Amino acid sequence: MTHRPDRRAVLAGLAATPFAARTALAQGEWPNRPVRIIIPSAAGGAADFIGRTLGRFLEPHLRQPVVVDNRPGAGGITGTEAAKLAAPDGYTFLISTNSTHAANAFLYRRLPYDPVRDYAHVGLLGTYATVAVVPADAPYKSIPALIERARANPGRVFFGYYSSSSLVPAALLKARADLDITGAAYRNITQIVPDLIGGQIQFAFLDSLSAQAALQSGRVVPIAVTSPQRSALTPDLPTVAEAIPGFVVQGWFGLTAPAGTPRPILDRMQALLRDAAADPALVEAVTRQGLTPGFMDGATMDRFLVEDRERWREWVRIASIEPE
Repeated sequence: MTHRPDRRAVLAGLAATPFAARTALAQGEWPNRPVRIIIPSAAGGAADFIGRTLGRFLEPHLRQPVVVDNRPGAGGITGTEAAKLAAPDGYTFLISTNSTHAANAFLYRRLPYDPVRDYAHVGLLGTYATVAVVPADAPYKSIPALIERARANPGRVFFGYYSSSSLVPAALLKARADLDITGAAYRNITQIVPDLIGGQIQFAFLDSLSAQAALQSGRVVPIAVTSPQRSALTPDLPTVAEAIPGFVVQGWFGLTAPAGTPRPILDRMQALLRDAAADPALVEAVTRQGLTPGFMDGATMDRFLVEDRERWREWVRIASIEPE
């Protein structure tokens, strides 16, 4: 009598095969070629610094090159969509931000990605504030002085922005202080600073990491930070909240993968990210640039993002920003 295999057993075996292959890849063969980290902004910015710093830490542990792939444009949408479309094989990751996975949901009418469904989060590295900066020769070097300047010159004070972290604080300042000021959109921070120095715009909010090079040049100066408390690095620099109570805007950086990336790979990268967040040299480097380290694993980051999206929804509403 010919033995006929049980149909359910055959189907179960076929269904298990891809999982077994993925597990073998994750445990034994991964990675066997370079790993890519997409940066959804231009070279020289904060996300670029974080991505390259993290990449240097990962390379000796992965024993493979980590390639940084800058994909700037559209407030982080270009690079974030590229990560969504990448194969979920553990060879593509994204430096995710408050723009890409929180604020953009309320700043744009239609996103080409779902910030929840299309990604798997490895973990969060830390948070940062933004810094209000003005030209070094400006006569207004505090938030109250800037407000006074804007009220004395309605319609003639301009600010530059390049991301949610730079647009939302300026728009909040406009709304909370009832100012007649106008924003000018830029592709990235490297375009803002020359116009700030040249007088085409009068102030800007720059994320604390990206602001460092501009501040070190001495041609622009900080006047306030958007964190809840003053920074230990710049204890003499006031918060915006000291002039406008309750004014707080903070951003963050995380590591994210395309949805469907095998769980063992995500777990391995999460462990490495945790190690990176505890590495003294890396912590010193990012802290010096204005990031406040604070590791969250992927599950904790998921819960954090639920709350963070609500924060950005409220900030965008208060700022009266119309979605593009």
